[in-house]
Amino acid sequence: MRVLFLVSGLLLAGPALAADDASACAEGITMIRDALALNPPEPALPKLKKALRVAEREQKEGEFDECLDAVADARKVLGR
Repeated sequence: MRVLFLVSGLLLAGPALAADDASACAEGITMIRDALALNPPEPALPKLKKALRVAEREQKEGEFDECLDAVADARKVLGR
C-alpha cells in the first residue's frame, strides 16, 4: 500500500518538476544571451555560443534536463 502512495505521489509531482525545469531552462538561456551581449573574453565566446545553441535546441525538444546541463556549462565558463 505504501508503494502505491509513493508511486502516485511521484507521478503527480512529475508535471510540476517539468514546469520548474522549463522555467529554469528559459532563465538560463536569457542569462547566456545577456552574457554574450556583454562581449565576453575571446576564449569564452565559442563555449558560450555552443552552450546557447545546445540549450535552445534542447528547449525546443522539451529536454529541459539537457538544457539545464548546457546552462550549467555556460555558468562554469562565466565562473558563476
